[in-house]
Amino acid sequence: MLDVTECEKARVGRDPRYDGRFFTGVRTTRIYCRPVCPVRPAKSGNVAFYPSAAAAEAAGFRPCLRCRPESAPFSPAWKGSRTTVERALRLIANGVLDESNVEDLAARLGIGGRHLSRLFQKHLSASPLQVAQTARVQRAKRLLDRTKLPMTEVALRAGFGSLRRFNTVFAKVYRRPPSEIRRLKYVNSLSS
Repeated sequence: MLDVTECEKARVGRDPRYDGRFFTGVRTTRIYCRPVCPVRPAKSGNVAFYPSAAAAEAAGFRPCLRCRPESAPFSPAWKGSRTTVERALRLIANGVLDESNVEDLAARLGIGGRHLSRLFQKHLSASPLQVAQTARVQRAKRLLDRTKLPMTEVALRAGFGSLRRFNTVFAKVYRRPPSEIRRLKYVNSLSS
């Protein structure tokens, strides 16, 4: 819920801390603005506050040409290519690269695989496959810590295609085999 008094104070004062947190629709002009808009503020009785640009547009307002609300902080346009990377990260966290490849992931995002790899290097300094591998290893570690599943089941549930691949990657990351990690957890639980 938006606090009307707080929004009004931020709008009239052009407070940059509120930029992107709400939008002001001016009923007389049917235009919506950011709180930092340089245009002279409309009368309080002529404005309505919206939590997003989409909500203002749904209410029948059009974007201001001066403050360009579509480029407000935290909007997809403001984030630029970071938005695409964030969408890819959500898909990777859901295991998309466990069943398909980077080209398929990129196609779901509407871009090419090479471009997706460039965006990952730019924003994360890692490839999509490296991110997916890290997510798999972290899932496996949680399963080792929280369950008593057999190693093969841990490997498959974590997204690895085989036990051999799981053992190799896990040992590379933790510098010890998964069985030793589980054994250490068991020893530590006995001593506490």
